[in-house]
Amino acid sequence: MSKFSAHSFAGQRALIRVDFNVPLDKSTLAITDDTRITAAIPTIEKILNDGGSVILMSHLGRPKDGPEDKYSLKHIVAHLSGLLGGKTVLFANDCIGAEASEKAAALKAGEVLLLENLRFYKEEEKGDEAFAEKLSKLGDVWVNDAFGTAHRAHASTAVIAKFFAPENRFFGLLMEAEVSSAEKVMHKADKPFTAIIGGAKVSDKILIIENLLERATDIIIGGGMAYTFMKAEGGLIGKSLCEDDRLDTALEIIKKAESKGVNIHLPSDSCVADNFSNEANTSTAPSNHIPDGWMGLDIGPNACEQFANVIKRSKTILWNGPMGVFEMHKFQHGTKTIAIAVAEATQNGAFSLVGGGDSVAAVNQFGFHDKVSYVSTGGGALLEYFEGKELPGIAAVNS
Repeated sequence: MSKFSAHSFAGQRALIRVDFNVPLDKSTLAITDDTRITAAIPTIEKILNDGGSVILMSHLGRPKDGPEDKYSLKHIVAHLSGLLGGKTVLFANDCIGAEASEKAAALKAGEVLLLENLRFYKEEEKGDEAFAEKLSKLGDVWVNDAFGTAHRAHASTAVIAKFFAPENRFFGLLMEAEVSSAEKVMHKADKPFTAIIGGAKVSDKILIIENLLERATDIIIGGGMAYTFMKAEGGLIGKSLCEDDRLDTALEIIKKAESKGVNIHLPSDSCVADNFSNEANTSTAPSNHIPDGWMGLDIGPNACEQFANVIKRSKTILWNGPMGVFEMHKFQHGTKTIAIAVAEATQNGAFSLVGGGDSVAAVNQFGFHDKVSYVSTGGGALLEYFEGKELPGIAAVNS
Protein backbone atom coordinates (compact mmCIF):
# COMPACT_ATOMS: atom_id res chain seq x y z
CA MET A 1 0.00 0.00 0.00
CA SER A 2 1.29 3.49 -0.80
CA LYS A 3 2.26 6.01 1.85
CA PHE A 4 -0.73 8.21 0.92
CA SER A 5 -3.29 5.37 0.99
CA ALA A 6 -1.94 4.04 4.30
CA HIS A 7 -2.08 7.42 6.04
CA SER A 8 -5.16 8.62 7.92
CA PHE A 9 -5.77 12.33 7.44
CA ALA A 10 -8.34 12.49 10.27
CA GLY A 11 -8.20 15.86 11.99
CA GLN A 12 -5.53 17.15 9.59
CA ARG A 13 -5.64 20.10 7.22
CA ALA A 14 -4.13 18.86 3.97
CA LEU A 15 -2.60 21.53 1.74
CA ILE A 16 -2.81 20.03 -1.76
CA ARG A 17 -1.00 21.36 -4.82
CA VAL A 18 -3.36 20.46 -7.66
CA ASP A 19 -3.16 21.28 -11.35
CA PHE A 20 -6.40 23.11 -12.09
CA ASN A 21 -4.84 24.92 -15.06
CA VAL A 22 -7.81 24.10 -17.28
CA PRO A 23 -8.94 25.78 -20.52
CA LEU A 24 -11.76 28.31 -20.12
CA ASP A 25 -14.10 29.65 -22.82
CA LYS A 26 -12.91 33.19 -23.63
CA SER A 27 -16.34 34.79 -23.49
CA THR A 28 -18.21 32.80 -20.82
CA LEU A 29 -15.16 31.66 -18.78
CA ALA A 30 -16.82 28.22 -18.56
CA ILE A 31 -14.48 25.22 -18.33
CA THR A 32 -14.08 23.54 -21.74
CA ASP A 33 -12.10 20.49 -20.55
CA ASP A 34 -12.16 19.41 -16.89
CA THR A 35 -9.79 16.40 -17.21
CA ARG A 36 -7.24 17.86 -14.80
CA ILE A 37 -9.82 18.67 -12.13
CA THR A 38 -11.48 15.27 -12.42
CA ALA A 39 -8.07 13.61 -12.04
CA ALA A 40 -7.58 15.21 -8.58
CA ILE A 41 -10.99 14.22 -7.16
CA PRO A 42 -9.96 10.79 -5.74
CA THR A 43 -7.15 12.39 -3.69
CA ILE A 44 -9.48 15.07 -2.32
CA GLU A 45 -12.19 12.53 -1.48
CA LYS A 46 -9.80 10.15 0.32
CA ILE A 47 -8.74 12.96 2.69
CA LEU A 48 -12.32 14.14 3.28
CA ASN A 49 -13.50 10.56 3.89
CA ASP A 50 -10.71 10.11 6.45
CA GLY A 51 -12.10 13.08 8.38
CA GLY A 52 -9.55 15.62 7.19
CA SER A 53 -10.07 19.02 5.56
CA VAL A 54 -8.62 20.17 2.25
CA ILE A 55 -6.95 23.40 1.12
CA LEU A 56 -6.40 23.46 -2.63
CA MET A 57 -3.78 25.59 -4.36
CA SER A 58 -3.20 25.87 -8.09
CA HIS A 59 -2.21 28.22 -10.88
CA LEU A 60 -4.39 29.11 -13.87
CA GLY A 61 -3.07 30.54 -17.12
CA ARG A 62 -0.18 32.97 -17.39
CA PRO A 63 -1.14 36.19 -15.61
CA LYS A 64 1.43 38.90 -16.38
CA ASP A 65 1.18 41.47 -13.60
CA GLY A 66 -0.82 40.40 -10.58
CA PRO A 67 -4.53 39.56 -10.43
CA GLU A 68 -6.64 39.37 -13.61
CA ASP A 69 -10.29 38.34 -13.44
CA LYS A 70 -10.04 35.93 -16.40
CA TYR A 71 -7.37 33.96 -14.51
CA SER A 72 -9.24 33.83 -11.20
CA LEU A 73 -9.84 30.37 -9.79
CA LYS A 74 -13.26 31.55 -8.56
CA HIS A 75 -14.52 30.56 -12.04
CA ILE A 76 -13.82 26.92 -11.12
CA VAL A 77 -15.62 26.81 -7.75
CA ALA A 78 -19.10 25.80 -9.00
CA HIS A 79 -17.75 23.10 -11.30
CA LEU A 80 -15.50 21.67 -8.58
CA SER A 81 -18.44 21.62 -6.18
CA GLY A 82 -20.44 19.59 -8.72
CA LEU A 83 -17.60 17.07 -9.14
CA LEU A 84 -17.53 16.67 -5.35
CA GLY A 85 -21.19 15.71 -5.29
CA GLY A 86 -22.53 19.20 -4.53
CA LYS A 87 -20.23 19.80 -1.56
CA THR A 88 -19.75 23.50 -0.74
CA VAL A 89 -16.32 24.74 -1.86
CA LEU A 90 -15.13 27.78 0.09
CA PHE A 91 -12.97 30.33 -1.73
CA ALA A 92 -10.23 32.66 -0.49
CA ASN A 93 -9.65 35.80 -2.60
CA ASP A 94 -5.90 35.44 -2.04
CA CYS A 95 -3.52 32.51 -1.58
CA ILE A 96 -1.64 34.10 1.33
CA GLY A 97 -2.56 36.86 3.80
CA ALA A 98 -5.21 37.25 6.50
CA GLU A 99 -8.25 35.93 4.62
CA ALA A 100 -6.51 32.74 3.48
CA SER A 101 -5.08 32.14 6.98
CA GLU A 102 -8.39 32.71 8.75
CA LYS A 103 -10.41 30.54 6.36
CA ALA A 104 -7.81 27.74 6.50
CA ALA A 105 -7.66 27.84 10.31
CA ALA A 106 -11.46 27.71 10.60
CA LEU A 107 -11.87 24.64 8.35
CA LYS A 108 -13.78 21.76 9.88
CA ALA A 109 -13.41 18.07 9.00
CA GLY A 110 -14.86 17.40 5.55
CA GLU A 111 -14.59 21.02 4.33
CA VAL A 112 -12.83 22.26 1.19
CA LEU A 113 -11.14 25.62 0.62
CA LEU A 114 -9.81 26.74 -2.77
CA LEU A 115 -7.15 29.47 -2.74
CA GLU A 116 -6.83 32.16 -5.41
CA ASN A 117 -4.34 31.72 -8.29
CA LEU A 118 -0.77 31.25 -7.02
CA ARG A 119 0.68 32.95 -10.08
CA PHE A 120 -0.88 36.27 -9.12
CA TYR A 121 2.42 36.42 -7.22
CA LYS A 122 5.71 36.46 -9.15
CA GLU A 123 7.23 34.69 -6.13
CA GLU A 124 5.48 31.43 -7.10
CA GLU A 125 7.43 30.87 -10.32
CA LYS A 126 10.61 32.28 -8.80
CA GLY A 127 10.50 29.58 -6.12
CA ASP A 128 10.62 32.23 -3.39
CA GLU A 129 11.21 30.67 0.05
CA ALA A 130 9.38 33.30 2.07
CA PHE A 131 6.30 32.89 -0.15
CA ALA A 132 6.52 29.09 0.13
CA GLU A 133 6.73 29.38 3.92
CA LYS A 134 3.58 31.54 4.05
CA LEU A 135 1.71 28.92 2.01
CA SER A 136 3.02 26.10 4.22
CA LYS A 137 1.49 27.65 7.34
CA LEU A 138 -2.02 26.99 5.94
CA GLY A 139 -1.84 23.19 6.34
CA ASP A 140 -0.57 20.43 8.61
CA VAL A 141 0.55 18.19 5.75
CA TRP A 142 1.52 18.89 2.13
CA VAL A 143 0.27 16.74 -0.74
CA ASN A 144 1.67 17.18 -4.24
CA ASP A 145 -0.87 15.94 -6.77
CA ALA A 146 0.14 18.20 -9.67
CA PHE A 147 2.17 16.01 -12.02
CA GLY A 148 1.67 18.55 -14.81
CA THR A 149 3.90 21.01 -12.90
CA ALA A 150 6.33 18.46 -11.41
CA HIS A 151 9.10 19.64 -13.72
CA ARG A 152 8.98 23.16 -12.25
CA ALA A 153 10.89 24.13 -9.10
CA HIS A 154 8.17 26.60 -8.05
CA ALA A 155 7.29 27.68 -4.51
CA SER A 156 4.19 25.47 -4.22
CA THR A 157 5.47 22.46 -6.20
CA ALA A 158 8.92 21.96 -4.67
CA VAL A 159 10.32 24.68 -2.36
CA ILE A 160 7.42 24.35 0.10
CA ALA A 161 8.55 20.79 0.97
CA LYS A 162 11.30 22.03 3.27
CA PHE A 163 8.67 23.45 5.65
CA PHE A 164 7.13 20.02 6.22
CA ALA A 165 8.77 17.04 7.93
CA PRO A 166 9.36 14.12 5.53
CA GLU A 167 6.51 12.13 7.14
CA ASN A 168 4.13 15.05 6.37
CA ARG A 169 4.90 15.17 2.62
CA PHE A 170 2.88 13.00 0.26
CA PHE A 171 2.21 12.28 -3.39
CA GLY A 172 -1.52 12.32 -4.08
CA LEU A 173 -3.15 9.39 -5.87
CA LEU A 174 -2.82 11.03 -9.29
CA MET A 175 0.88 11.78 -8.78
CA GLU A 176 1.48 8.21 -7.55
CA ALA A 177 -0.23 6.76 -10.61
CA GLU A 178 1.68 9.06 -12.98
CA VAL A 179 5.05 8.24 -11.41
CA SER A 180 4.46 4.48 -11.24
CA SER A 181 3.22 4.36 -14.88
CA ALA A 182 6.20 6.36 -16.11
CA GLU A 183 8.63 4.22 -14.09
CA LYS A 184 7.05 1.04 -15.42
CA VAL A 185 7.73 2.17 -18.99
CA MET A 186 11.21 3.59 -18.37
CA HIS A 187 12.67 1.07 -15.94
CA LYS A 188 10.52 -2.07 -15.90
CA ALA A 189 9.32 -2.40 -19.50
CA ASP A 190 8.53 -5.86 -20.84
CA LYS A 191 10.00 -6.34 -24.33
CA PRO A 192 9.24 -5.74 -27.16
CA PHE A 193 8.99 -2.11 -26.06
CA THR A 194 7.71 0.23 -28.79
CA ALA A 195 7.87 4.01 -28.49
CA ILE A 196 5.66 5.94 -30.91
CA ILE A 197 7.02 9.45 -31.32
CA GLY A 198 5.16 12.00 -33.43
CA GLY A 199 4.67 15.73 -33.67
CA ALA A 200 6.14 18.47 -35.76
CA LYS A 201 9.75 18.87 -34.71
CA VAL A 202 12.75 16.63 -34.19
CA SER A 203 14.28 19.33 -31.98
CA ASP A 204 11.44 18.92 -29.43
CA LYS A 205 12.02 15.17 -29.19
CA ILE A 206 15.80 14.65 -29.55
CA LEU A 207 16.44 14.06 -25.85
CA ILE A 208 13.54 11.67 -25.42
CA ILE A 209 14.55 9.66 -28.52
CA GLU A 210 18.18 9.45 -27.33
CA ASN A 211 17.06 8.21 -23.91
CA LEU A 212 14.69 5.70 -25.52
CA LEU A 213 17.52 4.29 -27.65
CA GLU A 214 18.85 2.80 -24.39
CA ARG A 215 15.52 1.12 -23.60
CA ALA A 216 13.16 0.56 -26.53
CA THR A 217 13.30 -2.28 -29.06
CA ASP A 218 11.34 -0.28 -31.66
CA ILE A 219 10.85 3.45 -32.25
CA ILE A 220 8.11 4.55 -34.64
CA ILE A 221 8.56 8.09 -35.96
CA GLY A 222 5.59 9.89 -37.53
CA GLY A 223 4.17 13.39 -37.86
CA GLY A 224 6.04 16.32 -39.38
CA MET A 225 9.33 15.25 -37.80
CA ALA A 226 9.48 12.15 -40.02
CA TYR A 227 10.29 14.30 -43.07
CA THR A 228 13.48 15.64 -41.47
CA PHE A 229 14.63 12.00 -41.25
CA MET A 230 13.50 11.35 -44.85
CA LYS A 231 15.44 14.33 -46.20
CA ALA A 232 18.48 13.42 -44.09
CA GLU A 233 18.58 10.06 -45.87
CA GLY A 234 18.44 11.77 -49.27
CA GLY A 235 14.69 11.58 -49.84
CA LEU A 236 12.60 14.12 -51.75
CA ILE A 237 9.95 15.59 -49.45
CA GLY A 238 8.33 18.35 -51.56
CA LYS A 239 7.28 21.20 -49.29
CA SER A 240 6.77 18.97 -46.23
CA LEU A 241 7.81 20.29 -42.83
CA CYS A 242 11.56 19.95 -42.33
CA GLU A 243 14.18 21.22 -39.89
CA ASP A 244 17.20 21.63 -42.15
CA ASP A 245 19.44 22.41 -39.17
CA ARG A 246 18.61 18.97 -37.70
CA LEU A 247 19.48 16.73 -40.66
CA ASP A 248 22.80 15.65 -39.09
CA THR A 249 21.02 14.95 -35.81
CA ALA A 250 18.51 12.73 -37.60
CA LEU A 251 21.33 10.74 -39.25
CA GLU A 252 23.13 10.39 -35.91
CA ILE A 253 19.96 8.98 -34.33
CA ILE A 254 19.60 6.44 -37.16
CA LYS A 255 23.28 5.38 -36.80
CA LYS A 256 23.05 5.13 -33.02
CA ALA A 257 19.88 3.03 -33.30
CA GLU A 258 21.63 0.64 -35.71
CA SER A 259 24.59 0.22 -33.36
CA LYS A 260 22.25 -0.56 -30.44
CA GLY A 261 20.00 -2.93 -32.40
CA VAL A 262 16.97 -0.64 -32.06
CA ASN A 263 14.57 -0.65 -35.03
CA ILE A 264 13.65 2.83 -36.25
CA HIS A 265 10.42 2.77 -38.27
CA LEU A 266 9.77 5.66 -40.65
CA PRO A 267 6.52 5.89 -42.67
CA SER A 268 7.01 4.16 -46.04
CA ASP A 269 4.28 6.31 -47.59
CA SER A 270 2.37 9.49 -46.79
CA CYS A 271 -0.97 11.10 -47.37
CA VAL A 272 0.08 14.24 -49.25
CA ALA A 273 -1.72 17.49 -49.99
CA ASP A 274 -1.10 20.48 -52.25
CA ASN A 275 -2.05 22.83 -49.41
CA PHE A 276 -2.24 22.91 -45.61
CA SER A 277 -6.02 22.74 -45.57
CA ASN A 278 -8.95 20.36 -45.18
CA GLU A 279 -10.04 21.46 -48.66
CA ALA A 280 -6.69 20.63 -50.27
CA ASN A 281 -6.28 18.11 -53.07
CA THR A 282 -4.87 14.89 -51.62
CA SER A 283 -2.99 11.86 -52.85
CA THR A 284 -0.54 9.25 -51.55
CA ALA A 285 3.16 9.09 -52.30
CA PRO A 286 6.27 7.31 -51.03
CA SER A 287 7.48 9.42 -48.07
CA ASN A 288 10.91 9.81 -49.70
CA HIS A 289 9.46 10.75 -53.09
CA ILE A 290 6.88 13.48 -52.50
CA PRO A 291 6.28 15.64 -55.61
CA ASP A 292 7.34 19.32 -55.65
CA GLY A 293 4.64 21.60 -54.26
CA TRP A 294 3.06 18.80 -52.17
CA MET A 295 3.45 18.12 -48.46
CA GLY A 296 3.03 15.09 -46.22
CA LEU A 297 0.23 15.69 -43.69
CA ASP A 298 -0.39 12.13 -42.47
CA ILE A 299 1.11 8.66 -42.74
CA GLY A 300 -0.12 6.66 -45.74
CA PRO A 301 -2.00 3.32 -45.92
CA ASN A 302 1.16 1.17 -46.11
CA ALA A 303 2.73 2.99 -43.16
CA CYS A 304 -0.51 2.53 -41.20
CA GLU A 305 -0.30 -1.24 -41.72
CA GLN A 306 3.46 -1.32 -41.09
CA PHE A 307 3.19 0.63 -37.79
CA ALA A 308 0.09 -1.24 -36.59
CA ASN A 309 1.89 -4.58 -37.00
CA VAL A 310 4.83 -3.38 -34.89
CA ILE A 311 2.49 -2.07 -32.18
CA LYS A 312 0.37 -5.23 -32.02
CA ARG A 313 3.36 -7.45 -31.19
CA SER A 314 4.56 -5.10 -28.41
CA LYS A 315 4.39 -5.77 -24.67
CA THR A 316 5.08 -2.15 -23.62
CA ILE A 317 4.00 0.96 -25.57
CA LEU A 318 4.74 4.63 -25.05
CA TRP A 319 2.84 7.03 -27.34
CA ASN A 320 3.85 10.65 -27.54
CA GLY A 321 2.71 12.75 -30.50
CA PRO A 322 0.28 12.31 -33.43
CA MET A 323 1.07 10.84 -36.87
CA GLY A 324 -0.35 13.78 -38.81
CA VAL A 325 -2.57 16.83 -38.68
CA PHE A 326 -5.36 14.85 -37.00
CA GLU A 327 -7.31 18.04 -36.20
CA MET A 328 -8.30 18.07 -39.90
CA HIS A 329 -10.52 15.07 -40.71
CA LYS A 330 -8.75 14.41 -44.02
CA PHE A 331 -5.49 13.78 -42.17
CA GLN A 332 -6.61 11.92 -39.06
CA HIS A 333 -6.59 8.36 -40.41
CA GLY A 334 -2.97 7.63 -39.41
CA THR A 335 -3.36 8.82 -35.83
CA LYS A 336 -6.66 6.95 -35.50
CA THR A 337 -5.04 3.75 -36.84
CA ILE A 338 -2.33 4.04 -34.19
CA ALA A 339 -4.98 4.55 -31.48
CA ILE A 340 -6.81 1.40 -32.62
CA ALA A 341 -3.57 -0.63 -32.69
CA VAL A 342 -2.53 0.57 -29.22
CA ALA A 343 -5.99 -0.31 -27.86
CA GLU A 344 -5.81 -3.77 -29.45
CA ALA A 345 -2.32 -4.45 -28.05
CA THR A 346 -3.52 -3.31 -24.60
CA GLN A 347 -6.48 -5.66 -24.79
CA ASN A 348 -4.00 -8.46 -25.53
CA GLY A 349 -1.98 -7.70 -22.38
CA ALA A 350 0.44 -4.91 -23.33
CA PHE A 351 1.02 -1.95 -20.97
CA SER A 352 0.36 1.30 -22.84
CA LEU A 353 1.11 4.83 -21.66
CA VAL A 354 -0.17 7.79 -23.68
CA GLY A 355 1.30 11.18 -22.83
CA GLY A 356 1.78 14.62 -24.33
CA GLY A 357 -1.04 17.01 -25.15
CA ASP A 358 -1.74 16.04 -28.76
CA SER A 359 -1.72 12.26 -28.24
CA VAL A 360 -4.01 12.66 -25.23
CA ALA A 361 -6.34 14.88 -27.30
CA ALA A 362 -6.31 12.22 -30.03
CA VAL A 363 -7.23 9.26 -27.76
CA ASN A 364 -9.98 11.41 -26.25
CA GLN A 365 -11.27 12.54 -29.66
CA PHE A 366 -11.40 8.98 -31.02
CA GLY A 367 -12.91 7.53 -27.83
CA PHE A 368 -9.98 5.32 -26.80
CA HIS A 369 -9.28 6.96 -23.44
CA ASP A 370 -10.42 3.92 -21.45
CA LYS A 371 -8.90 1.38 -23.85
CA VAL A 372 -5.25 2.12 -23.02
CA SER A 373 -3.48 1.37 -19.72
CA TYR A 374 -2.76 4.94 -18.65
CA VAL A 375 -3.29 8.45 -20.05
CA SER A 376 -0.92 10.98 -18.50
CA THR A 377 -2.09 14.46 -17.49
CA GLY A 378 1.46 15.85 -17.52
CA GLY A 379 2.70 16.99 -20.94
CA GLY A 380 5.99 18.77 -20.26
CA ALA A 381 6.61 16.90 -17.02
CA LEU A 382 6.24 13.51 -18.69
CA LEU A 383 8.56 14.52 -21.54
CA GLU A 384 11.24 15.67 -19.11
CA TYR A 385 10.87 12.44 -17.15
CA PHE A 386 11.42 10.44 -20.33
CA GLU A 387 14.40 12.63 -21.18
CA GLY A 388 15.93 11.25 -17.99
CA LYS A 389 15.73 14.45 -15.93
CA GLU A 390 14.98 14.54 -12.22
CA LEU A 391 11.69 16.35 -11.64
CA PRO A 392 11.76 18.87 -8.75
CA GLY A 393 8.16 18.08 -7.75
CA ILE A 394 9.00 14.40 -7.31
CA ALA A 395 12.36 14.98 -5.64
CA ALA A 396 10.74 17.36 -3.11
CA VAL A 397 8.46 14.62 -1.76
CA ASN A 398 11.10 11.87 -1.84
CA SER A 399 13.99 13.80 -0.31
